[in-house]
Amino acid sequence: MSALLLSGTALAAPPRDTIVMGKGIDDIVSLDPAEVYEASGGEVVGNLYDRLIDTEPAAPAQLRPALALDWQVGADGLTYTLTLRADAHFADGAPVTAADAAFSLQRALKLDKAPALVLQQLGLTRDNAGERVRAPDEHRLVIVTPQPVAPGLVFACLTSTVASVVERSVVMAHAQEGDFGNFWLATHAAGSGPYRLAVWHPAERYILDADPAYWGGAPANRRIIVRHIKEAATQRLMLLRGDLDYARDLDADQLAAISGDPRFRLDRGVQTLITYLALNQRNPYLRRPEVIEAIKYLVDYAGMARAVLGPTRILHQAFEPQGFLGAIDDLPFGYDPARARALLAEAGLGQGFDVTIDVRNAWPSLDMAQALQASFAEAGIRLGLIPGDGKQVLTKYRARHHDIFLGEWGPDYPDPHSNAEAFIVNPDNSDQAAKKTPAWRNSWSDTALAARVAAAREERDAARRAELYRALQRDHQERAPFVFMYQYVEVAAHAADVDGFVIGRGPARNRYGAIKRR
Repeated sequence: MSALLLSGTALAAPPRDTIVMGKGIDDIVSLDPAEVYEASGGEVVGNLYDRLIDTEPAAPAQLRPALALDWQVGADGLTYTLTLRADAHFADGAPVTAADAAFSLQRALKLDKAPALVLQQLGLTRDNAGERVRAPDEHRLVIVTPQPVAPGLVFACLTSTVASVVERSVVMAHAQEGDFGNFWLATHAAGSGPYRLAVWHPAERYILDADPAYWGGAPANRRIIVRHIKEAATQRLMLLRGDLDYARDLDADQLAAISGDPRFRLDRGVQTLITYLALNQRNPYLRRPEVIEAIKYLVDYAGMARAVLGPTRILHQAFEPQGFLGAIDDLPFGYDPARARALLAEAGLGQGFDVTIDVRNAWPSLDMAQALQASFAEAGIRLGLIPGDGKQVLTKYRARHHDIFLGEWGPDYPDPHSNAEAFIVNPDNSDQAAKKTPAWRNSWSDTALAARVAAAREERDAARRAELYRALQRDHQERAPFVFMYQYVEVAAHAADVDGFVIGRGPARNRYGAIKRR
């Protein structure tokens, strides 16, 4: 490997047991598991911390032990008892106890940062956390929900980033003014995962050192260096000249350019991000059912996948991602301008209309918007593009000031309730609403579907619950103002002499531990 530049200083080539990645990591706001809500931050935390329960990387509905070896549901349907393993330790060598696990969940609820909503799905709050989450002894954690919910939902929430276990004594030693160590933990770590945080320079790099005594087995490498490299072209150039072992953000053209080169390999993993269009129901044109349906026939799903997206997306037209309980693979919509024109005529809009789309000024979003502009024009819909950076576009979307929004959505935890609630539930459509789901952002409400979401959340029979979500998705496809198009596929380009990176169903499930140089 050639010389590596870090912070403008030329360094010697790293040793063989050091792996270097290039990736955009400027979205990281914090490294505190109770605060992390961004993709890159989730990936770091996923390798620094353990959760109580884990999932199979490619099958998020399949649970497997992590810090908890066993979990049971009481006869009352409210009491969950988890038995923790005795051989786990934190980075400083202290044993992981049930008291640490209870503190971690209570802390997340009391801090009440955005990720706390995952635990709040179970009826846990900052006020009842001390009573309902407790450790009766060193190895048992007991969680009591205030009302019955599907056990699968409880377990899925305990696999999420916010359920990562932190070391209570270390965190509280750095607490300031009642912040439960949040300020300190934003830039440090106190976990029991396979890696320890060695260096963290925001928007520049992070370095993780392997824990050779990790209970799950020592990582195959000694050190992981992840450098912030925003431009995909720069990542490819550095991969070609040997400055990177992995390039994580190459676009379709760059991936195609190296796909036949024997010096490199491409690892692919389907993740849970769904690419979709959101049609704001405050727009008088977009609230007409015929217009909603017409737009679903004006997306050239297959053509856009071939011309723009390449191996980075697969077709998907429902709100639950592949691998989730109750997910469907129905593809009811195809590109059909004639059918769309007929639907617009039924709506009294045979001459078309003008509408705008807010889109990130980056690949692939802008390229997709341009393709949509051309396909919409086939039915007379004149689509004006409003590009902006990610923050601008999201701020406008969250304020409900858009016409059409092009973006991606990922579930907060690997249970179907996460996305069902997001795209259906909107109990308060006022601007002051507490629950601001995508349904709220688009001023859409369907009380009948929302009641079915609540019923599915409480259904304890997994087979019956899966069928409820399948039916919900099919009805949602017919009438909701959302156009689901693709599911994201992460593609990691890497040198042929390096492998072992595990791409999970979400960034927080990407794992570095098996990476090694042959």
